[in-house]
Amino acid sequence: MLECIGQWIGKAMRIEFLHSAREDFLWAKAPLRIGSAADNDLVLSAAQAAPRHLRIEQDRRGWVLQVLPSATRVYVNARPVRECALLRPGDMLSVGDCRMLLRDDASPEQREAMVVPAQARCTAALRALAGALSGRVLPVGNGLELGPYGRCPLELPQGETASLKLGWQDDGLVLEATQASTTYPLRVNGVPVQRVVLQPGDQISLGPHRFLLDAPGMEAEPVIAPPEPPAPALPEDVAGPRGEVWWLIVTAAVLALGIALVLWIRF
Repeated sequence: MLECIGQWIGKAMRIEFLHSAREDFLWAKAPLRIGSAADNDLVLSAAQAAPRHLRIEQDRRGWVLQVLPSATRVYVNARPVRECALLRPGDMLSVGDCRMLLRDDASPEQREAMVVPAQARCTAALRALAGALSGRVLPVGNGLELGPYGRCPLELPQGETASLKLGWQDDGLVLEATQASTTYPLRVNGVPVQRVVLQPGDQISLGPHRFLLDAPGMEAEPVIAPPEPPAPALPEDVAGPRGEVWWLIVTAAVLALGIALVLWIRF
């Protein structure tokens, strides 16, 4: 999924501190340094993080988390990370008891709709990353509903119930929250939504459940730029080497003539 991850390069992201009164942290330029020392970009308390705990950088793949040597273990979506991990919007980052949700700065509802060819619909599927359905791949087909009355139940803590529905409409693959939970909102790339048109690589979360939309048929064909023609040679570039060759020939001729005259006079 590197192609899908790479679409987040250069986009601003927001860190939301769950179960905390702390304001969101907006960042758009890597690297981002996180730790308890005062010179970090994002400062956490000493009880939560080491002075130099982790760094988030950006490369062709997207956002890359690096755990620094002096740090304790970091968790991404409740899974331990010892050295490095790729991050995407919607991931939950845990450092000590601090839980940080990485999310898009802009709402997915503001995106332009995608025109999806009919033959591409058969490639769309939800890949479960976390929750009771983890490891399963659920084809969207003509439509998919998850919840109490759907194909698969979505168990939530405290006995809450919720359901979501995916269906094809004129503007693309639409996700809707058909039964909402007050405690666990439906999120796409970390942003709460009620109805949104999905794009390949979107991460859908509902409580402990996480899904990634795999839809290679919906991805735009890469634009291959023609190679640039070589720059025209400048006059000095052409004349320089040629002038140096003639100068060497003249110099060699003069030296040969001088040696011949010396030998003629001597003998």
